[in-house]
Amino acid sequence: MADHLLESFADGVATLTMNRPEARNALTNEMIQGLSEALPRLAADPKVRAVVLTGAGGAFCAGGDVKGFAAAAGSGDAAAEAPGMEQKVAGLRASMESVRWLHEMPKPTLAVIPGAAAGAGLSLALACDLRICADTAKLTTAFSKVGVSGDFGGSYFLSHLLGAAKARELYFSADVITGQQAAALGVVNRSVPAAELPAAAAAYAAQLAGLPTIAVGYMKRNLNAAAHATLPELLDLEAMHMVRTMMTDDHKAASLAFVEKRAPVFTGR
Repeated sequence: MADHLLESFADGVATLTMNRPEARNALTNEMIQGLSEALPRLAADPKVRAVVLTGAGGAFCAGGDVKGFAAAAGSGDAAAEAPGMEQKVAGLRASMESVRWLHEMPKPTLAVIPGAAAGAGLSLALACDLRICADTAKLTTAFSKVGVSGDFGGSYFLSHLLGAAKARELYFSADVITGQQAAALGVVNRSVPAAELPAAAAAYAAQLAGLPTIAVGYMKRNLNAAAHATLPELLDLEAMHMVRTMMTDDHKAASLAFVEKRAPVFTGR
């Protein structure tokens, strides 16, 4: 598990690196289990101010292991021993909790996309709050090319980012778009030349780690609720969260810094 998912921490930023460069970081059970363990732990760790998800070897994540799918489909013995429909659904649903953690954890999450992001790999990137990619990266939903409907929340995230019609187009066609095109569409927040990505991503992550952590967590709750709540429900939520954040040390320190005409320094308390 440790080989397929690397974890590092520096200056408030926890970085999770999917690590199967020989397979463009295609997902394995070990990698998924690693994400499922790491994300709740990082969400609860007060030292962690931001979480970065990326891939090793010039790719982000090629999604599911299609070669493994083909081998399983072609093996009569494997088919005979395969779990039933309900067990398969339950197992896949459990593995997809990682995208919920990326989307809902009370800390900013950033996908750093150096290259290929396809299928469930793209879904993982979409689950993050923000995305930065190399302008030469290749992004695709991919699912229709292998005759499956899609997983890991991509249909939810892409619909909310781009609207129903464009999401359907990208799902049905499985067109490959570059990082530069993805930025123009709004799939990613920033696209930079590939050589500049490490420095730009580090600066972006540092910026996120320097934010008022508690306030950002409540902002995420508000913004996530805005996708389905009524206006009165959202106003109630905003009022509660606003009062709560006004009680934090970060708010008090920032108010004093404003009066003194200097930049605030947030501590996440």
